[in-house]
Amino acid sequence: MAPTATAPTAPTVGERSEGQRVLAGLRAGVPYGVASLLLGVSFGVLARPVLGPVATIVMSVVVFAGSAQFAALAVLSAGGGAAAAIVAGMLLNLRFVPMGIAIAPSLRAGPLGRALRGQALVDASWALANRGDGRFDSEFLVGSTLAQYPAWVGGTVLGALAGGDLGDPRSLGLDAIFPAFFLGLLVTELRRPQARLVAALGAGIALVLIPFTPAGVPIIAAAVAVFLPLGPRR
Repeated sequence: MAPTATAPTAPTVGERSEGQRVLAGLRAGVPYGVASLLLGVSFGVLARPVLGPVATIVMSVVVFAGSAQFAALAVLSAGGGAAAAIVAGMLLNLRFVPMGIAIAPSLRAGPLGRALRGQALVDASWALANRGDGRFDSEFLVGSTLAQYPAWVGGTVLGALAGGDLGDPRSLGLDAIFPAFFLGLLVTELRRPQARLVAALGAGIALVLIPFTPAGVPIIAAAVAVFLPLGPRR
C-alpha cells in the first residue's frame, strides 16, 4: 500500500527566512498603508497653508509620525512658536520609549542593525509584530512599515500639492481616520485580559488630565499604565 501523502505544514515564525517574514509584514501592513495614505492627504491639506508645500513634504519624509506632526501643526495653527510645536510633537513621540524597551530583547542584530530597525518602529507595525509573551518579530515589523512609509509620504505630497482642489478634509471625513486607525490597533490588543485592565486604566488617566493639561501630556501620562503590575505574568 502506498503511503498516504500529507499536506506540508506552514512554517512557523522561527522557521521562515528573514525575507519571508518581511514579505509577510508587508502584506499585513497594506491596510494600514491605505489608512496612512488618507491620513497623509489630510495632513498635507491642513499643513500647506501653515508650512507651505515644501516644508510639509519634508516634515513627513523626515519625521514620519502622524500624531506628532498633527500635534505640532495644531500648535502652529493656533499661533504658537516653533519651540512649542516641537515640544508637543516630542511629548506624543515619547510613547516610543516603552515600545522600544519592549521590542529591544527581540532585536538580534548589531548596534547599526538595531538602530535601523528602530526607524521602522511605528504604532501599527509594533502591534502587528507582537508575538505575545514579550516576543516581537523585527523583520515582520520592518515589512509592515515598508507598506506604510511610502503611503504616508505619498499622501502628504498629494495633499500638499493638490490640496486646493480637495477642499476641507473634514468634509470628506478624513479627520475620523486617525482615531479609527488607533481603535483598530486597540481592538486587537484587547483580546488579552491583562491588556483590557491596562487600556481601561490608561483611558481613565487620559480622561482626567485632558481638561487640565496641554495636548500630548494625557497620552504620555496614560502610558504609565503599562508599567503597573495588574496581574500575574507567565
